[in-house]
Order: sequence, then structure tokens, then C-alpha cells
Amino acid sequence: MSKKRLDVKWSEDAQPATDFKRLLVRYKNYLKEIGLRESTIESYVGCVGRYLEFAQTDRPSAEDSVKFRELLHERGLSRSTINNYSFGIQNYHKMLGESVPVQFLQENEHIPYYFDEDDVLRIFSVCHNIKHLAMLHTLFYGCLRASELCHLDDGDIDLKNLTIRVREGKGGRDGIVYISNECAAVLKRYLEVRPPLDIDGNYPLFYTDFGKRWDRKDVYRMFITYKKKAGIEKTGGVHVFARHTPATIMIAKGCDIRIVKEILRHKDIRTTLRYAHVADKTKREKYEEYLVL
Repeated sequence: MSKKRLDVKWSEDAQPATDFKRLLVRYKNYLKEIGLRESTIESYVGCVGRYLEFAQTDRPSAEDSVKFRELLHERGLSRSTINNYSFGIQNYHKMLGESVPVQFLQENEHIPYYFDEDDVLRIFSVCHNIKHLAMLHTLFYGCLRASELCHLDDGDIDLKNLTIRVREGKGGRDGIVYISNECAAVLKRYLEVRPPLDIDGNYPLFYTDFGKRWDRKDVYRMFITYKKKAGIEKTGGVHVFARHTPATIMIAKGCDIRIVKEILRHKDIRTTLRYAHVADKTKREKYEEYLVL
């Protein structure tokens, strides 16, 4: 017996039903008040918009929550995506003063995808747009999240000391990240041809050709364009490129896991330990170097 297709708009840009717009504005303000970063707020609002559309009420029941979660599983969404929906739904009901049980999936402790050094160099080599090249270098050498790159202003870059101030890290934590001499050289070339632009009283380091700050989704699409141009068929997007890959390369070359934790600005070292999956060649080299009688 065939199942009736549920009328839920899954596009990230889909607008929720008109009846819910005012409530979602309230929800967005609530998330701002509890201190969540802008990209997280946008994600949660989108998730809850689809949740309300599914339930067809602004007061979904615990049973609605369970049924919606089952739908997410049926669609084969990743654990992190389902947990993202769960966090958004949980916060929505908190705003309403309600307690709806939400089950979270245990995160996979293994990082299945990363690019090797040759992949990274190929991506750099096919990028002949100085702005895009500067963005890719800043992402990779700064080990930045796409949303963090989008929030950078001119004053956050210190080319002399090879550092970047990240004003809105994950969880709202500020931090200082390092960049290489090569990255600084590319940024200098970029800044020599890019005129400063005032947007809402700030001077973003990277802005679009339409005079707006970059959006993390656009950063993702830009990266995928150069990944395909480089002929790389491995699975993985900009987060794999800028976070998983540098961590894996550093650990494979013998960098202390605690140092990698600080460079990636992880709060818990257990998060960093997921990257400790060095290649067999590296393990063999270390084995032969240290297990000697």
C-alpha cells in the first residue's frame, strides 16, 4: 500500500506558512535573547518552520514531535541534521513554556571524510579568482567555519602577527586563530585590489559583487565549484575542507592532540579525538621509528 506524500517544503529557502510567520519572528528574537549565533538562529527558525507546517498548528503536541522525527528518519537525514531539528524544536517549546521530550542521537565518533594535501593544493591551483582564493586560504589555514569567515571584518586581520580574531565562534566564543605566511601573502594581494566597503557601519573582509556579506551557503557553493573543477570526487564540503582536513593533516604529521584542540577551539578534547585517524603509512612510519629495541 503506497503512502501519501506529506506536504512539507524541505528547501532551506522555503518560507513557512503565512499563519506562522509572526510566531517565528518571536521565536527568532527569543533565540537572540538566549545568545545563539546568527547562523544557528537561521537554522533553527527554518527547522521549526517546517515542523509547524508539518503539524499544521503553532502548538504541536508530543505526538506531533514524534511523528515529525520519524519523518526525518524516513528521509535518511544525518544524525547531526536530525539533532539540529531536535534542538530547534526543544527551544521552540521552551519559548512557549512547554516541556516536550526530545530524544537526541549519539553523534558518530568517526570522521569518515577528509581531503589530503594533494587535494588541497589542487583546489588552490584551479582557483584564479583572487577573492575566492583568499577566502579558501583563510578558511583552510585559519581552520574556520564558513559562518566565521562570513563575519570577519578588516580589523580582525593582523597580517604582521599572522593572526585573525574570530568574533563569533561556535557557541558565541571569541578566539584568535593563526594563519600561515602563504595565507597572509594571498590576503595581502586580495586587499591591494579590493576597495573597503561600509556595510551597516562595519567593513567586512569579504563581500559579494552585490555589496553584501557572504552567506555560508554561498561559501559552500563556491567551494564545491572549485572542488569539481579540481576533479576531486571525494565526499565532503567546505566544513570538511576547512576543519576536518587541517586537523587530520596536523595529527598525521605528529602534532599533539592537545595543540590541535586549541587550534580548532574545541571546548572538549573528545571532539578533537575524532580526528585522530592517521593514515596507515603514517602509523607504520611511527611504529618503525619508536618500537625499536
